[in-house]
Amino acid sequence: MQLNDLLKQTTEWLKGTGPDSDIVISSRIRLARNLDKVPFPHWANKKQGERTMEIVLKAAGENEYLKKSIYLKLSELDNIDKQFLVERHLMSHEHALKSENKAVVISEEEIASIMVNEEDHLRIQVMKSGLDLSEANNIINNIDTSLSKGLPFAFSDELGYLTACPTNVGTGMRGSVMLHLPALVMTKQINKVLAAITKLSFATRGLYGEGTQAAGNFFQISNQVSLGQNEEEIIENIKAIIRQIVEQENMARSALMQNNRQILEDRIYRAFGILKSAYIINSAETIEMLSMLRLGQDLGIIKNIDRRLINELFILTQPAHLQKIEAKKLSAQERDVKRAALIRSRLG
Repeated sequence: MQLNDLLKQTTEWLKGTGPDSDIVISSRIRLARNLDKVPFPHWANKKQGERTMEIVLKAAGENEYLKKSIYLKLSELDNIDKQFLVERHLMSHEHALKSENKAVVISEEEIASIMVNEEDHLRIQVMKSGLDLSEANNIINNIDTSLSKGLPFAFSDELGYLTACPTNVGTGMRGSVMLHLPALVMTKQINKVLAAITKLSFATRGLYGEGTQAAGNFFQISNQVSLGQNEEEIIENIKAIIRQIVEQENMARSALMQNNRQILEDRIYRAFGILKSAYIINSAETIEMLSMLRLGQDLGIIKNIDRRLINELFILTQPAHLQKIEAKKLSAQERDVKRAALIRSRLG
């Protein structure tokens, strides 16, 4: 399997399946791990970083859960390829910034990936569609346990797993859930909800993680600290807050349907009309229009369009994906034209 083969499949987090998948796009579990007695990536010299990368890639290659994975050294990828992986949520924007002694391992179905020499020596992540943190945790535990047999992880009996950032010390776990919350945004309740989340020590980010805005009414909710909690406690705490948010979004959707149905339908059909007829459309407008189309599909207003198709358009219309599809670099204007053509063809 090669990098370009990913274009032919739907990445796991966009399948539109799993519990509460009308609101919960995906669930992710990430583990930070470091090799014992080896400097953290930011402190390691070139030789140490290269040695770490080779050790981790060798261990991953021997891992029974990663047998059919793609193994990529970032120094061998161009900027479009790296952005392509960021857009698919297979690695972070920070990981893509510098390529020296960095790599990424991607499982066959894009459920699991490992960033090598990001902030930590290993950033292992597993993503599942819908609200499925428990299954994601089961998968990542199997991968982690298997890797630990060949890799000596830095661990303290007092503190737990040692990590580059103190907030990750302990389990090294970060759980996150991506939600689509258009009704809370439209009813102007979202700021109140996000403020309450922050008070409970949860972080809120945009579609592409840390440092990104909540474009398209997408919000990522994650725990901020892992020290002092075990994995089960972290997961249950996240699930509890997500269930409350899902309930509030459902209530907001019901209120819109009952009290403002004509205005809601107008916005949804206008978005659908633009997407079906536009010949030039930029990324920002696309994601906003697709957000309304997805809401229309979830509420049964828009029929005969599969949720999975709408989800796929969120990612296929991103800049690097358009350029991978065309197999060449495109200017911003060329991307806007190709994006519109792609959407028209997919929506019929």
